Amino acid sequence: MSLKIRLARGGAKKRPYYRIVIADARSPRDGRFIEKIGTFNPLLAKDAENRVVLDADKAKAWLEKGAQPTDRVARFLDAAGLMKRDAKNNPKKGEPGEKAKERAKERAEKAAAGSTEDAAAE
Repeated sequence: MSLKIRLARGGAKKRPYYRIVIADARSPRDGRFIEKIGTFNPLLAKDAENRVVLDADKAKAWLEKGAQPTDRVARFLDAAGLMKRDAKNNPKKGEPGEKAKERAKERAEKAAAGSTEDAAAE
């Protein structure tokens, strides 16, 4: 049985509230879980002390048993000092895609061709 430490969504429409739970990886997101170890309220300010409430002892025990945290929960555990999370680096994130590069190249060629025609006409 593969265990995950993940978020289970609760709350109303457009008002999310999450429980941090231990669940079987095959169970639905909001379905059956083994144990609740904390909560996460994304509507609170990032510096609010009760935005993420986590029972560190339970989380540590489940990590020792082999439960794998999801990416978001791994951030919370890293902030709490329970595990080390490597920062991700994507150097190509800000680059435009292939089609955008092609369109920019075509625009540059048209602009260059247009400026040479204007110079030849004068």
